[in-house]
Amino acid sequence: MRTLSRELTPHQWALPETLQVPPDELKVRLDFYTDSIVLYLLDKGIITTSQVSARDISLAILSEISLNSGLLPREALWWKQGKNGIQVALWRAPKIWSVALQTEAFKPARRFRLPMPGLIFLCSPGRPPAVYAAKKCPQSAGEFVYHAPIFNVYENGTTCPGTHQYPQEVATIPESFFNAFFTQGAIHTGRSQKYPDNLLRLWEEIDGKAKYPLKDLVKLGTVADLLK
Repeated sequence: MRTLSRELTPHQWALPETLQVPPDELKVRLDFYTDSIVLYLLDKGIITTSQVSARDISLAILSEISLNSGLLPREALWWKQGKNGIQVALWRAPKIWSVALQTEAFKPARRFRLPMPGLIFLCSPGRPPAVYAAKKCPQSAGEFVYHAPIFNVYENGTTCPGTHQYPQEVATIPESFFNAFFTQGAIHTGRSQKYPDNLLRLWEEIDGKAKYPLKDLVKLGTVADLLK
């Protein structure tokens, strides 16, 4: 370590004297503990401490950053910035989807034409979406959401991508999800009132039908839960 000839206080740091840059004085310090964050303000040798929240710090930083969503895809419900980057919630109205289910290895997949309820997809570029069902396009945070009656979806709505590669364009992720081959690998119980332990029986019953039986949906939570 290079030794500096100038005398520094504990609240200063300096570059080598050859650069002719004066010492820089510490003004603010944040200490992150397991359960708290402590802010230190230094002014003319006087140190003032206070406890702050992560929200306070985030808002202070974001006040210097311009954020905008850009043009959102059609049927976008909301946009948010999360720990994994941006997330866009997309609505897909009730429709018939063509799907392929791989029931046995090295054998042709079974093909279905399934009426599905309205679906909410939480999409991030290049990542597998989370998928939820709804009886209608949500208009408020208090409306109920339901388990998607689909394979490859875990109990919390996240999905198993397998070897499927998702596009960077979030607007195409719902269709990409249904283009993938489904398997019976992920937990798929509790998705149907009539067949709580056998989602395949439900698929076989509604295959080729015009509408999904909304009374068969299993409640999961509310839109507010998805917004958290």
